[in-house]
Amino acid sequence: MSEHESTPESAADDPRSGAKDSEPSLETLQAELDEALRKAEEEHDALLRARADIENMRRRHEQELEKARKYALERFAQELLPVVDSLEMGVAAAQAENATLDKVREGTELTLKMLQGVLEKFGIEAVHPHGEPFNPELHQAMSTQESAEHAPNTVMNVMQKGYTLNERLIRPAMVVVSKPASGGKAEAAPEKGGKIDEQA
Repeated sequence: MSEHESTPESAADDPRSGAKDSEPSLETLQAELDEALRKAEEEHDALLRARADIENMRRRHEQELEKARKYALERFAQELLPVVDSLEMGVAAAQAENATLDKVREGTELTLKMLQGVLEKFGIEAVHPHGEPFNPELHQAMSTQESAEHAPNTVMNVMQKGYTLNERLIRPAMVVVSKPASGGKAEAAPEKGGKIDEQA
C-alpha cells in the first residue's frame, strides 16, 4: 500500500513529467514572429510617413520664406503709389500756364504729409533733436559752435533729420552742437582726427 501511495509523489517530482507541455509549440513561435514582423513593418511605415511630413513642411517653409523675401515691400509699395501720383500731378500743375507759387507749395505740402503718413504707418519716425542734448547713438555732429544761450553739448541746429525704423536707427541726424563761449570756460580740446569745421 505504501508503494502505491508513493508513486504519485515520485511522478510529480520527476522533472521529465510535463516537460513537453511547458515548451511553446512551433505554431505559437511562428505566430509570435509574424506579429513582431507586422509591428516592425507598421513602425517602419509610420517613420517613413513622419519623414515625408517633415520634408513637406520644410519645403513649404522655404517657399513661404522665399515669398516673404520677394514681396516683403509689396504693402509698403502700394502705400507709396498715391504719393507718386500726387508728385506727378504736382509736377503737371507746376508746368501749367496758370500755375502759382501758392498752388505749387500747397500741393507739395500735401504730398509731403501723405509721405510722412506712410512712413509712420510702417514704423519709420524722424529724429529731429533741435534743443536736445547731443546723443552720439542717434546724432552725428557735423560741427560745433560757441553759444552762450545753449548749454554745452546741445543740438543747436539740425542740418538733416535722422530716421529710425521700429526704434532702430537707420540714419543719424546731422547736427550742429554747442560748445562753451571762449569768454567762459576753456574750450575742449579738438576731437581726435583733426579740427571740426565750425558753421556759423
